[in-house]
Amino acid sequence: QVQLVESGGGLVQAGGSLRLSCAASGRTFSSYSMGWFRQAPGKEREFVAAINWSGGITNYVTSVKGRFTISRDNAKYTVALQMNSLKPEDTAVYYCAANPNGRSWSTLTSEYDYWGQGTQVTVSS
Repeated sequence: QVQLVESGGGLVQAGGSLRLSCAASGRTFSSYSMGWFRQAPGKEREFVAAINWSGGITNYVTSVKGRFTISRDNAKYTVALQMNSLKPEDTAVYYCAANPNGRSWSTLTSEYDYWGQGTQVTVSS
């Protein structure tokens, strides 16, 4: 069982930056791969970024490549999403998720067993 709590969302102007953090409970955190997803009003939840158990492999949706960076600290049971050069289209609720397959960097919501409550990111133009 893993419990996830996101923080760091807020309101920012276009071109600005935010850093999201996800704190995990459970001693098995390092065995999970982790992902960030987002959901805008009226849209389906979409993949943003993923990282394998060691942090050595990452995966990003094309629209955020070069702007967002996912990282993890297994000693602190945290995963972060650094978001730079934010655009209004990045506005969404962002969710942290845990995948029991630590070697994965999946884009599929169905492969993630545990989810946080979400944090709102709003980018104004």
